[in-house]
Amino acid sequence: MILDGIPAPAEPGAEADAQARKQRLRRRLERLIGVAATEGNELIPLRNGDEIFPAMLGAIRSAQHTIDMMTFVYWRGQIAHDFAAALAERARAGVRVRLLLDGFGAQKIEPRLLDLMDTAGVQVAWFRKPVWLSPFKQNHRCHRKALIVDEHTAFTGGVGIAQEWCGNARNPGEWRDTHVKVRGPAVDGIAAAFAQNWAECHDELFDDHDRFTDHPQAGSSIVQVVRGSASIGWQDMQTLIRIMLTSAEQRFRLATAYFAPDTYFVDLLCATARRGVRVEILLPGPHTDQRACQLAGQHHYTRLLQAGVHIRQYQPTMMHAKIITVDSVAALIGSTNFNRRSMDHDEEVMLAVLDETFTAALDADYERDLEHSVAIDLTRWKRRAALQRAKEAAITPIRRFL
Repeated sequence: MILDGIPAPAEPGAEADAQARKQRLRRRLERLIGVAATEGNELIPLRNGDEIFPAMLGAIRSAQHTIDMMTFVYWRGQIAHDFAAALAERARAGVRVRLLLDGFGAQKIEPRLLDLMDTAGVQVAWFRKPVWLSPFKQNHRCHRKALIVDEHTAFTGGVGIAQEWCGNARNPGEWRDTHVKVRGPAVDGIAAAFAQNWAECHDELFDDHDRFTDHPQAGSSIVQVVRGSASIGWQDMQTLIRIMLTSAEQRFRLATAYFAPDTYFVDLLCATARRGVRVEILLPGPHTDQRACQLAGQHHYTRLLQAGVHIRQYQPTMMHAKIITVDSVAALIGSTNFNRRSMDHDEEVMLAVLDETFTAALDADYERDLEHSVAIDLTRWKRRAALQRAKEAAITPIRRFL
């Protein structure tokens, strides 16, 4: 229970049960993914642009040594100018500033912003600019979002640098999203995600500005940083979500911008619901920037609803968050969507967080979002128009790329 935003004290038995669940989940994640979790982290969830952008820009403007930033989307608007100006100012002040842009997702960036940053000394690198001679390689994009400042503070989540993310989800022009501010040992995992992609694009992996400092205990959260990369066969991001689904005992909640899973994960969602877990999925409704992806997901609604999965669509604006919570004790937050593209094709990063307070904050946000969503009713969905069914079927040949 949360009273005035503060979790009420747990009963002794409930607290012991939560600790046991966290420990079981931690060992499963560490053993099956092979990445150690870290303790002593502080995580602050940030809701929508009104909270996210001031926190990120404040961290950039306070940087004294290094700024490493990577993003899939860098589009237009005042916020794009604000970030470019802040990065350029710190570079002129002698801070080592590196910016990694995806060659496909950031194509809309204004050339004058690139000129501004380049003149100031910002090191800008592009991840796989589109080249027709290598079409299959171009299908694998860097979808990670990360900002690491002075090696001790990091941000990650779903937000891109564009006007669409400004505001507080009050209308269709202000997207709904969540980011997280991180301090503590988990910052190294986020920095490693940046370094992995920077190494492909730049000859110099580190320089004299990097101090490789230790991390003080900033909080009490246990965090595992999981990186997803394009590969043949099963990969870590799929394993991470599979562990969360199969470990859920009471409730599994998913909010995702792009829902287009393969048959395996549809089956797993259904199986999870059938064994008594309440499975809730929150998706974009009338406002989406990827209609084809939405149609691909809607193809599976009937099966999911018949299995007892609860599906709701967010109404005010584009739902762009990527969040999973499990049994009030664990959460995933980062750049990964519940679709084939995120799990099979793109570079992604997710935080697996074992912390009741952090999870409660995300669940409280989820409850707020449910108030602005509508449920998909099985009976009405079965009666959907023939044209809608035809559109879902037409997406079948490209479903694996969505």
